[in-house]
Amino acid sequence: MASANTQPSPGARRRLLVTGAGRGIGAAVAVMAARRGWDVAINYARDAAAAERTAEAVRAAGGRALLLPADVADDAAVVRLFAALDAAWGGLDGLVNNAGIVDVAQRVDEYSAERVQRMFAVNVFGSFSCAREAVRRMGTRHGGRGGAIVNIGSVASKLGSAGQYVDYAAAKGAIDVFTVGLSREVATEGIRVNCVRPGITDTEIHASGGQPDRAWRLASQIPMQRPGTADEIAEAVLWLLSDAAAYTTGALLDVTGGR
Repeated sequence: MASANTQPSPGARRRLLVTGAGRGIGAAVAVMAARRGWDVAINYARDAAAAERTAEAVRAAGGRALLLPADVADDAAVVRLFAALDAAWGGLDGLVNNAGIVDVAQRVDEYSAERVQRMFAVNVFGSFSCAREAVRRMGTRHGGRGGAIVNIGSVASKLGSAGQYVDYAAAKGAIDVFTVGLSREVATEGIRVNCVRPGITDTEIHASGGQPDRAWRLASQIPMQRPGTADEIAEAVLWLLSDAAAYTTGALLDVTGGR
């Protein structure tokens, strides 16, 4: 059976791709990974300035940083992203499927078809495309040396987000199933696949849905009475990427403050 150890040759740094790494959880993962021995490819869709700030922080933490613009909802753009990664670094050792969107709070009977299609295109189809390309490079079946994939889900997949983001919750439910299925598919090919499901976290994503104060406004619904931080989510992601989690695959790890 192939080993799930993602350790490259002695002295080499591991190579990690984080999608949607310009801000929030993605940026926190990128910087924390650099501190722990990874070089980080920073994917972003539009905000080049934010991505460059993440890159500067990665370099300050001791890692190489590679900026890779692409909308993960565009499969052809994902293919080009991985080709650029190959040209620069010759492959990768880890993927964090973090890119995701929310929309304004609405009921399902108020949704447009375009809203739901975009929600799944970014949050689900983009994760499939990136994982496909990562498996082709990391899997021992394809001549790779193994690796780890961490999908960023949400506790919304359990709670449903009624009256807010049922489409987002449904998309994250798909990520749960995707995680379990892919983990079993590649378990003998040196790749571990896990999912971190954050609860309410104080990041910029709430502002993009028109509710910049949402995290603290809902704090009373959280047993710990506060939202999480991006760094607290990143800690869980980095553990799942590490060899300390070598026997962990197919896991859905809730980081929710008890919610």
